[in-house]
Amino acid sequence: MKFSEYVQYDGLGLAQLVKSKQVTAQELLETAHARAEQVNPKLNAIVIPMYEHARNKIKQQNLPQGAFTGLPFLLKDLHQEYAGVATSFGSNALKRAHYISNQSSEIVKRWENAGVVAMGLTNAPEFGIKGITEPKAWGSCHNPWNLKYNSGGSSGGSASAVAAGIVPIAGASDGGGSIRIPASYCGLFGLKPSRGRTPWGPHFSELMHGAAMQHVLTKSVRDSAAMLDATQGPNHQSPFHIAPPSESYLNLIAKPPKPLRIAFCTESPVGTKVSKDAVLAIQLTAKLLESLGHHVTESKPAIDGMQLAKDFTLTWFSQCAYAVQQLKLQHGAKNSDFELDTLAIAAFGAQTSALDYIRNLENWGVYITQMNRFFEQYDLYLIPSTASVAPKNGEVKTPAWQIPILKTLLKIDKAHILAKGKLIDQLVKNNLQWVPFTQLANITGLPAMSVPLYWNKNNLPLGSQFVAPFGQEDVLLQLAAQLEHAQPWHSCYQSIIV
Repeated sequence: MKFSEYVQYDGLGLAQLVKSKQVTAQELLETAHARAEQVNPKLNAIVIPMYEHARNKIKQQNLPQGAFTGLPFLLKDLHQEYAGVATSFGSNALKRAHYISNQSSEIVKRWENAGVVAMGLTNAPEFGIKGITEPKAWGSCHNPWNLKYNSGGSSGGSASAVAAGIVPIAGASDGGGSIRIPASYCGLFGLKPSRGRTPWGPHFSELMHGAAMQHVLTKSVRDSAAMLDATQGPNHQSPFHIAPPSESYLNLIAKPPKPLRIAFCTESPVGTKVSKDAVLAIQLTAKLLESLGHHVTESKPAIDGMQLAKDFTLTWFSQCAYAVQQLKLQHGAKNSDFELDTLAIAAFGAQTSALDYIRNLENWGVYITQMNRFFEQYDLYLIPSTASVAPKNGEVKTPAWQIPILKTLLKIDKAHILAKGKLIDQLVKNNLQWVPFTQLANITGLPAMSVPLYWNKNNLPLGSQFVAPFGQEDVLLQLAAQLEHAQPWHSCYQSIIV
């Protein structure tokens, strides 16, 4: 199968060709592999290939019969372990330890039950803690729209691979925007499900108190809907059961949404700069929504954005501290195995008291209450996915003058003093200035999506983000399908430069 033909289809389309015996799963894999061989040296999207494993799996002729049988697929190198295959979580700590899981993650099992053929793991920042993908373990992941730019994080490798046409769907996860950020930067559709919609396990019941969720990055809305059909629902590790949709998401997106009341805002919740591109993207999206019969109003929830950002950061840093400690205990990792930024973040997080952590979690409930009240007036909340188009590779980094200070403070176990007093406000702003809009949905457990509706004059995309009430992925997907029909973005991929 020629790539020029392969790239015209989405995941469901390619799987249908296999089902109708117009092509074989082996032909799809070889086309995907050839494309990877052509562009991955430029992108650095796939860091752990599984090509031979994929070939052998197809040769065994026992692929499960599902919506995506025979489709080449990529996993994210973070909490998407595949039994018997090395994984690193973007860190030299696991890469040097040659960590191989003896069992696959639950989400990977469900993807395989849908029929996909895993052909590799994709690049991610160390432990997924950044909104860019530039791990020291593997190097920067480049954006296929312009190789000078980053693909975003933490699902940057998956986004780069999908946008470049290696595969039409790839595994992703989102603990602070890690599906929606790379979707915005790479011109893809990215849905973060509600807390508990897709499962974790078997290693733990949920991650970051439910703030982090797993799903996929896609070019088409229907691929995302069909994959959510294949993976939604609890498993034995799930702490609670979320109500399933009234019917399959794939069926639901065939129906147009009712006229929706949509509030929009373009102000950064932490007071940082928002680019003209981001503002224009939302303004144009608002006009498109109005033309489709929706009611659009400028408004925002009564939430202290800076305090929410502090609470998110406290949780993020504390979770990082725990991850570093566990790797030291379980794999004998040393400080030299971790990136400087990771060590600094872990140092900040390790100083969090139990009282501060509990107070932080109590605040999460306040934000949930405020969003529930907001959604009494509105059906959806529209905000930019990111504050600007993608940063250039190397642009988002710790200032050079801070590096020797951090190293010195880490040696004497005093790095945490940089996160005290007024400095914490600046630390939060520095960390979130590129991506201040996504954490709201994580902390509140609400579903949110990034829709590719805008490209700037330099042909770089920027997503429009919609946040919905809890459990209403159906409304998001119906609207996304309507927007995709009204303003198709698939032709934009023809201008990918790789």
